Amino acid sequence: MNARACRARHGRLALRLALLSVCAWTVICATPLLAQPASAWTTAWAASVQGPYPVGNVSLPTRLEQLFRSPESGARNQSFRLIVRPDVWGPQARIRLSNALGTRPVTFDDVFVGLQLSGSAVLKGTNTPVLFSGRSSVTIAPGADAWSDAVTLRTAGAGTDGRKLAVSLHVVGESGPMTWHAKALTTSYVSLPGSGSTTADERELAFPASTTSWFFLDAVDMQLPQGTRTVVALGDSITDGTASTLNGDDRWPDVLSRRLHAQFGDRVSVVNAGIGGNRVVGPLDYAPSKPFAGGPPAGQRLERDVLRLSGVSTVIWLEGINDFGVAANTSVDAVQQAMRDVVTRLHAKGIRVFGATLTSAVGNGTPADSAARETKRQALNAFIRTSGLFDGVFEFDRATTDPATGAMRDAFIPNSTDGGPGDHLHPNRLGYAAMAGAVALDALMTP
Repeated sequence: MNARACRARHGRLALRLALLSVCAWTVICATPLLAQPASAWTTAWAASVQGPYPVGNVSLPTRLEQLFRSPESGARNQSFRLIVRPDVWGPQARIRLSNALGTRPVTFDDVFVGLQLSGSAVLKGTNTPVLFSGRSSVTIAPGADAWSDAVTLRTAGAGTDGRKLAVSLHVVGESGPMTWHAKALTTSYVSLPGSGSTTADERELAFPASTTSWFFLDAVDMQLPQGTRTVVALGDSITDGTASTLNGDDRWPDVLSRRLHAQFGDRVSVVNAGIGGNRVVGPLDYAPSKPFAGGPPAGQRLERDVLRLSGVSTVIWLEGINDFGVAANTSVDAVQQAMRDVVTRLHAKGIRVFGATLTSAVGNGTPADSAARETKRQALNAFIRTSGLFDGVFEFDRATTDPATGAMRDAFIPNSTDGGPGDHLHPNRLGYAAMAGAVALDALMTP
């Protein structure tokens, strides 16, 4: 073989080896990518907004005048460190900031997320900047909200089980009237007016003041395997957790979450869409200029608080007792019709709805008011049980009511938040555990 032929043969061999190498590398590199499960956004925490501040039912009596000079001016060049407990964790997160009840544009910058260490301190090395459309600041118009970009969570080697997320944000200038969730039953932290941006500081001294309400933040999503289900607990103060333990995470949706995770792992996320004082019907003209402590009625807030959350498959709806109080005095027929309207909207989106029977209010208010409310409660419970409107019914009434008296069981009455005697309307942490125990877990997870 001459030299030219030899070179040609070696060239062909080299080309074959190169092609084989490329093919092998393609198979090696492509296989893990093909094996990766599809992922999607799942809402891992939510708090239905109301307001504007200070209109709402707070966890405990509190005065925040030293932090916010007036409701009209709101926050002024100061920072918030909001503590929330995601129900599930993923490698990436995004947050939603809301100006839904504001009347002026509000600008946020220097937004961070990290793992709470203790109090207002963030675990070292976990505080991570959050961007909005690639920018470090975002201006949100009145009545609007904004999702952040995806942010990769840092854990600094710590696990996330039992951890809480610290979401820090700085208000540029004055916010104007503030959108908030009054009854957080969780301690968050605020810097002093005019103190500027302290959000990058992981130390606790950067946030000298505390609050048991959440401001501006109303949802956290996690990137999770596709098909992870979001269950929304829709309701009033009994879903919001009135009389449960401050910072104890023992509202009935919290207890339900722990039951579900014990049986089904992280295939499901439970989020709370309760507002203290909320009603099924009314007020019909709710607006920032006409605020109501209980927030917008269920139908008016449904789009923001349920339908626009991520991965929602199921709603558990417990509501109506506030419609029957002296102030509202709504007819049972009106509540039933409003329930039909809401459930029809949810079913149209492929979301299953489970009705929960209302718990007893016997002994709450004057004897005459209590008796009138009880009559309506029993009528609405009969509708929930027998109308066929719901995809299933959970018996919160029977789980908490003493059949001998028709009132709440004695053990469920004392207030777990402040140690008080209770109001015969809101169950304590033991009562909420009994309610969560009445939920059939398999029913929630059945397609």
